[in-house]
Amino acid sequence: MEQNRAAGILLHPTSLPGPDGIGDLGPEAFRWIDFLSQTGCQFWQILPLGPTGYGDSPYQCFSAFAGNPYIISAAALLDQGLLTRTDLDDRPGFPLERVEYGPVIDWKIKILHRAFNNFNKGEFPSLRKELEAFIESEKEWLAPFTVFMAIKAQESGVAWGQWPEALRQREPKAMAAFEKAHTDEIEFHAFTQFIFHQQWQAVRQYAHQKGIRIIGDIPIFVAYDSADVWVNKSLFYLDEQGLPEVVAGVPPDYFSVTGQLWGNPLYKWDVHNAQGYAWWLKRLQVVLNQVDIVRLDHFRGFEAYWEVPFGNPTAEYGRWVKGPGIDFFNVVKEKLGDLPIIAEDLGLITPGVTAMRDSFNLPGMKILQFAFASDPDDDFLPHNYPVQCVAYTGTHDNNTTRGWYDSAPERERDLCRRYLARSGQDISWSMIRALWSSAAAWVLAPMQDFLSLGQWARMNYPGNPSGNWVWRMHPDALNEGLIYRLHETNYLYGRLPKSEKDALHQSMMAEMGGQVMPH
Repeated sequence: MEQNRAAGILLHPTSLPGPDGIGDLGPEAFRWIDFLSQTGCQFWQILPLGPTGYGDSPYQCFSAFAGNPYIISAAALLDQGLLTRTDLDDRPGFPLERVEYGPVIDWKIKILHRAFNNFNKGEFPSLRKELEAFIESEKEWLAPFTVFMAIKAQESGVAWGQWPEALRQREPKAMAAFEKAHTDEIEFHAFTQFIFHQQWQAVRQYAHQKGIRIIGDIPIFVAYDSADVWVNKSLFYLDEQGLPEVVAGVPPDYFSVTGQLWGNPLYKWDVHNAQGYAWWLKRLQVVLNQVDIVRLDHFRGFEAYWEVPFGNPTAEYGRWVKGPGIDFFNVVKEKLGDLPIIAEDLGLITPGVTAMRDSFNLPGMKILQFAFASDPDDDFLPHNYPVQCVAYTGTHDNNTTRGWYDSAPERERDLCRRYLARSGQDISWSMIRALWSSAAAWVLAPMQDFLSLGQWARMNYPGNPSGNWVWRMHPDALNEGLIYRLHETNYLYGRLPKSEKDALHQSMMAEMGGQVMPH
């Protein structure tokens, strides 16, 4: 991690404005990058980009390698000639500030099928050549994923563990027959992945042109109902029927008195090790082709993870099991080089986790909302931050800062006000300024905090199976006043890009006639 002071904003693409009920990779994504650049921010942090499944969660995807087709931009498809104006005539009315996933998914699938049909009927020779090259280069994960999604559609969306035995076990004869009978559906999913890849790379390239680096997110575990588990059963603890034997979670913690039962199948790390961690290396490579830096979610799980017997109703009863530890990261570093990784080291952190993080010089995370439950020695208070960390007001799992303050115990609110020397009236920006003034090399806050939004705008409630991931930014949120305020904050706390600092310095020197100010 370089030590240059920099700042950024956490905003998942689904939260962008736009006409199709969910944020996407069209004009608003480019406008968002312009906003980041104008404010002097250097990072855009997102959540996992995969195709969402259960609960619409980006942490429960149908594939660890694929992209989310629901954030494909209809406007960009229109520009390519893959959609016509009349294809969008029946667009439903959608709310501005929340995603209603049911209607959105129905609409997006409908227009993606229209684009696919137009592609097949039209003259797109260069695009077809690019599609064929994409299918060939990504075939290792793409081929099984497209078949997985086609079977899933055929089986009314049920999890693969409930498919007919022959398809569940991927018996060659049954697979060949299915693929022959469903060629169109399989090709449709390859097409949507290609379009996602094309649109995302255009967004990423524009971000780079504007000096913005993208921080992505890799969940340590994958969803049971995913192509990854279906295709790689030997890499997970599954019984003969394909059901999990044990599942992932965390014991009771800050977020939940009964722990968090995530339900993901657990890795057979000895098998991964015997294969040189090949599946993980491929996963990291694919994500690092999408983003510049990766937040490795639940970093401590690589040192030890909480194993819960399958069928338990909560995560209260389980056991800690040793993970692959330093050996895993040694292999990753040997194969992929320096690790552009942020270690999500929140929760119960042991000396072993700290040693693993520090062995590879990985920055950990600090959360300001956690700072006011104890005393001035608390590690989450800004005056205690090391340079080598990434500090946040809160993350997607926290309440908004306004929501946190409004619902926090009075003792914490009192310490917060005393620490910040503020009344609490403008609490979101008071905490942003405290964070930005800290020694932490990198600081970020969710967009909701820059907009001073309350609990209603919260992104995720850990432990709640529904009602998450729905917040969207209002189309009028990005205004000149906000640009000025954030740019000023980045300037005052030395977090502007070097090129902009140099330009401001030269401008100031010119105004002073080149004279150095007396002490």
